Order: sequence, then structure tokens, then C-alpha cells
Amino acid sequence: MADYFAHESSYIDDGARIGRGTKIWHFCHIMPGAAIGERCSLGQNVVVMPGTRIGNNVKIQNNVSIYEGVVLEDDVFCGPSCVFTNVLNPRSHVSRKDEYRQTLVKRGGSIGANATIVCGVTLGEFAFVGAGAVVTSDVPAYALMVGVPARRVGWMCQCGERLHVTGGKGRCERCDSAYEEREGVLRPSVLRPS
Repeated sequence: MADYFAHESSYIDDGARIGRGTKIWHFCHIMPGAAIGERCSLGQNVVVMPGTRIGNNVKIQNNVSIYEGVVLEDDVFCGPSCVFTNVLNPRSHVSRKDEYRQTLVKRGGSIGANATIVCGVTLGEFAFVGAGAVVTSDVPAYALMVGVPARRVGWMCQCGERLHVTGGKGRCERCDSAYEEREGVLRPSVLRPS
């Protein structure tokens, strides 16, 4: 007996690997060679293609397709109807399967509803892509990205709150985590013993 839940309307192909405690809801299709971690939640009408890797505790909302070449690390959130691509210049009459580009969403990243992630990019840890944004290049860790094309408009705490960084320092108003910004890179502050 499987140690995950799959709604009776979903198809789980032989050769797919699904972790303990994962829930797969209505009308999903998990293809052979797909690897899904533990405690994930796949909403209605999610497709997971062969060769994809999904970490633990990943939430994929309704109507999302995880195409070949997409890797989602632990704790990633994919909002409703967000889009991943895997070819830069598709044509229906030209096979480009040998040109798939990897897209990596690092640990804790969030992608808003209807956002598009163009293939070949990396979203850094805890990056936050706003609803409807179109990401065409790599995104730094903790970056808040909005617009078409997406641009960084701020920073986000790993708890999901927007940070106010002044003079290279920021502190989350919700969880009290501290951060330092240097040369366009945000990192958690390391507390040194006194």
C-alpha cells in the first residue's frame, strides 16, 4: 500500500517515485521518472513530467506543469497557474528535446499566481516572485521580484515578510531575523558572541 495519497482521478505512472505523506489531488498526472519528496501537496490538474525532481514539503497549487528540466528544492511554493518553460525558442514542427534547459528553484522559493519562469534560470533561496511576473534571468536569494520582465524591488525574509533594509542592515518585523546587504547580495546576519 502506498504511503502517500492520490485522488482516484489522478494518474500515477509506473516508475514515478513519491515520498511519504505527499497528497496528490484531482486530475493530476505523475509521469515515469518523476521524483517527488515527502509531505508535498499537488493541487488539482498538476502535471509532473519525467526527469523532474521535487523536494520535500513543496506546495504546487492548481494548474501547474512541472516540465523536464525543472528542479524544485525543499519548501518551494508554486502559486496557481504559474508557468515553467523548458525550451527558449519552441516550434511545433522542430524537435528541441535535446535543448531542454534546467530551471532550479532553490530551498524556500515562492512563485506567485500566473508568474512565468523562463527556462535556464536559478531562483535563489527564499526568493519571492510576485503574481504575474515574468522571470528571464537568475534571481538572487531573498529577492522580491515583480513585473514584466521581472526586476528586484526589495528583499524578503525567509518567513515571507518584506524586509526594510537601510544602511545595509535589515530586521524582520515578524520573526526578528536579521540580515545584511552587501554588493547586491542579502544574507542572514551571523550573531557573534560578545
